Formats: sequence, structure tokens, C-alpha cells
Amino acid sequence: MAISNLGNLLTNDFAEAVELIYNSKGRVIVTGIGKSAIIANKIVATFNSTGTPAIFMHAADAIHGDLGLILEDDVVICISKSGNTPEIKVLIPLIKNAKNSIIAITGNPESYLGLQSDLVLNTYVEKEACPNNLAPTTSTTAQLVMGDALAVCLLELRGFSSKDFAKYHPGGALGKRLYLRVGDLSSQNQKPAVQKNTSLKEVIVEISEKMLGVTAVLEGEKLIGIVTDGDLRRMLYKNFDVNGVTAKDIMTPNPKTINLNAMAVDAKERMENFGISQLLVEDNGLYCGVVHLHDLVKEGII
Repeated sequence: MAISNLGNLLTNDFAEAVELIYNSKGRVIVTGIGKSAIIANKIVATFNSTGTPAIFMHAADAIHGDLGLILEDDVVICISKSGNTPEIKVLIPLIKNAKNSIIAITGNPESYLGLQSDLVLNTYVEKEACPNNLAPTTSTTAQLVMGDALAVCLLELRGFSSKDFAKYHPGGALGKRLYLRVGDLSSQNQKPAVQKNTSLKEVIVEISEKMLGVTAVLEGEKLIGIVTDGDLRRMLYKNFDVNGVTAKDIMTPNPKTINLNAMAVDAKERMENFGISQLLVEDNGLYCGVVHLHDLVKEGII
């Protein structure tokens, strides 16, 4: 209820805060103390990952030298449930003297912080989730929600896309889902291939040596089929006369393929849809290699 009630507490100050940050030539400095400082750190991380440059400044450290973090065009967001903590009371006049705009995120708009700030985002909660109504729980969640709301509005204004997100998250699983391509994975694997008239023994050797559980079957350079471990087991189960058997006799024609330049996440979806663990990779009709389910697991796509 407390979180859903935040919408009722919004004023024009929220829209003005979004516009102020969006139009700023500087960064966003987010500050707080105690549990609010931890929330400030998370809001900074969200801003940075969605295209709004931000820096965390601990309110206590600020009055002991870190105030130098704030540059001329920076906007300062100050987070405090009560808005009356001693460190905040010391810090706010110093920021105002430097002519930086201050946005307050506070549960008490009538507090010192609320009255001294240029814009106030009200995060009032009636009581904490803590049974003793002491430990910051509901109030810090409300602060976090307000920070996320600012970040989302700003990324929409900036037209922040999935490609931008991938640029800021190149090392994480989320980023990899947005930039990693099939060719990046298949190029790390061996490239099993046999011709259509290759003997069964050579087919088995090729599958075993390349260690991907499959081999492509080619007619010259053209991809015409696939032989998997499963195909070999089914052949033996049916008591085939293996004498004279070639790749074309046991292959599955028209194999499931994926383009070299497709996204790795598309390979995942295609494997899931067909219930398979490998896809042959092609480009303009030419066989390029294999992408395996294990490749996707290794990169955190699954």
C-alpha cells in the first residue's frame, strides 16, 4: 500500500526533476547517509547503466573533502527519510552556496531538506515493515522506487535502446543477450563436415573427433543434411547392415540452420522450439560451423 500510494504523492516537482536532469550539462550527484546512502548507491548504478551519468557522494564524507566531487553544472539528489539529519543540515547550505540545483527525496517535505531544496519528491510512508517501526524498510523501498522512476523517465526521454543497454553491459549476461552473435560462438568450435558419399566409419570418426555430437553432410560446398549421435544410435537399433552405408543413407535432410549473423539468443529460442541441442550455422547457403547448447550455457545466455 505504501508503495502504491507514492503515485498520490507526486506533484509537478517530479516532472520538473526529470526535465532538470535531462537538460543538465553536468552529472547527477546522489547523496545520503545511513541506509539512504545505500539506496543512493543503487540509484547511481541504475542511472549510469541507462545513460544518465551519475556519481555517489556520501553525505558525511562530503563535508570532509568529498564536496569537491560536485562540479558547476551538476544536479544534486539528496536522499533522507527525515530530512533533518545533522549531516544533511551541514551539507545543504554548502551545495546551495555553489549554486547547484538540489532535488530532495524525502518522507518529510516540511523538513529542513524539503524546505531548502529546489524540488521535492515525497516518499512518505505511514510505517515501516519492521515490527518495531524502526528499521528502514518500507521507506528505503519507496526511495528506491522513486529513483527507478526517475531513471526510467530519463531513459525514455533519451531514446535509450537495447543496443545502448548492451554497450553499457558488455560483460554481463544481459548484455550478451543483446550483442552476442551466432558467429561469435561457432567460430570457437571445430567444423565437422563430411561429403554425402563418406563411409559410415568416417562419419563416426568425424563426429567423435570434432566433439559436437553432429556433422554436416555436404554435396560439394552445398549443405544437404546432418548426421547426429542420435541418428547413429537409431540406425544401430534398427539393425542396419552397416556395410556400404554412407552419410546420405542416414542423414536428416534439410537440417535446422541459423544464420552466422543471427543473435545468439535467437539460436537459443530456435533450439528450444525444435527440442534440439545443436544448430548448423550457414551464411548465404554456405556451411560455416555448429553452435551448441553448451556454448549458450557457457556464455550465460541460458
